[in-house]
Amino acid sequence: MKTLTRWEPFRELNTVRDMMDRVFDEPFMRMPALWDREPTTMSLALDVMENPDNYVVKASVPGIKPEDIEITIDNNMLTIKGETKEESEHEDGNYHLRERRSGSFYRSVLLPANVKEDKIEAVNENGVLTLTLPKAEEAKPKKIEVKKLITQK
Repeated sequence: MKTLTRWEPFRELNTVRDMMDRVFDEPFMRMPALWDREPTTMSLALDVMENPDNYVVKASVPGIKPEDIEITIDNNMLTIKGETKEESEHEDGNYHLRERRSGSFYRSVLLPANVKEDKIEAVNENGVLTLTLPKAEEAKPKKIEVKKLITQK
C-alpha cells in the first residue's frame, strides 16, 4: 500500500541549500591554491589543419627568435619546444602590471598519418610559426573509379 507524503517546500529548500553548501565548501578545501604555484612550462596554442596534400600547423610564438624554437618529428609525433627569455629588471622604473610570461614551452601532437619528413617547411612570420608537412603518398586520399558493368543481350 502506498502512502501519501505531504509536500513541505521549506524542507526541499533546505536540501538544496545543503547541496550548495557542499559544492562550495568541499572543492575549495581540497584544491591547492593555483595562484601560489610558479608555472614551469607554458602551453603553446596550436591550429592543426589538413588539406588533400599537407598538414598545416600554426603556433603562436610572438617575440621568439627562430633559433630559440626546436621542432622534431618522430613516429608521426610532432613536437615544438623552446624558451622565452625574461627581460632584465629596469632600474629606471617599477612595474604596475607584468603579465608576459617567460620560461620554456612544449607541445606535442600526434599527426593522423605519415608525412614526408625531408620536405617539412617551417616559417616564422609576425609571431606565427607555420609548419607545412606534406603527406606521404600512402596517406593521400585515393580516388577510386567506379566501372559500369556492361551486360550483353
